[in-house]
Amino acid sequence: MKKLFAAILLIASQLTMMMPASAEGLMMARSKLYFPEAMSALQESILAHGYQITRVQRVDIGLTGSGYKTDKYRLVFFAKKNEVDQMTKKEPGLYAYLPLQVVIFAEEDNTLLVALHPRSLSELFPAPELRTQFMRWENDLKSIMEDVRKAE
Repeated sequence: MKKLFAAILLIASQLTMMMPASAEGLMMARSKLYFPEAMSALQESILAHGYQITRVQRVDIGLTGSGYKTDKYRLVFFAKKNEVDQMTKKEPGLYAYLPLQVVIFAEEDNTLLVALHPRSLSELFPAPELRTQFMRWENDLKSIMEDVRKAE
């Protein structure tokens, strides 16, 4: 289990390396739900917040190839198409950071959620109208994570 957690931290640190060194870290939440139920709660909350799930990617395939034992590790991509379209017209460089994403993985009898703070993007893209959107995304992500944390 320690090796799995080390691999997760490695992936998270690689994600944060896309941001400047001064960017604030990660958003994290722990759910007492088992992975399948937490995954379902995550997807339901994303949809309830008006987002579309654009892709769910298995990350565990690479981990199992490296000797880690898990089948409960996903990367969930989601967005509101109109927001992405409008924002990338103003700032094409945002394509590299969108859609939003949450890593969800099992840790013993719990499930963890990890995402980058969307406000970190304001350090790369400082336009005030973009900053407002980044803060909305952060509030939505907090709410989504809280929904999963409280789900039974």
